[in-house]
Amino acid sequence: MTPEMVIDVGKEAGEIVVLMAAPPLLAGLVVGLIVSLFQTATSIQEMTLTFIPKLLAVGAALVLGGHWMLSLITDYIIRLYHSIPNMIG
Repeated sequence: MTPEMVIDVGKEAGEIVVLMAAPPLLAGLVVGLIVSLFQTATSIQEMTLTFIPKLLAVGAALVLGGHWMLSLITDYIIRLYHSIPNMIG
């Protein structure tokens, strides 16, 4: 296994991690921004008001994007397993 192969596998794994983390993180970011704007406009400073909507948004993003995330990681693992003979030889 050459250093280039290790770098390629690590780079592709990093891309998969970023792609899988993006939907829930972006959903939490958008909802957090909306809730904080609402809190600023109404002068309500309740911490639980930010937590519950973010939790629901992240959960919804996982439910809606779960199939895509599962297929993404499954395809990566299958490609990785199929490339093992090339890496060893």
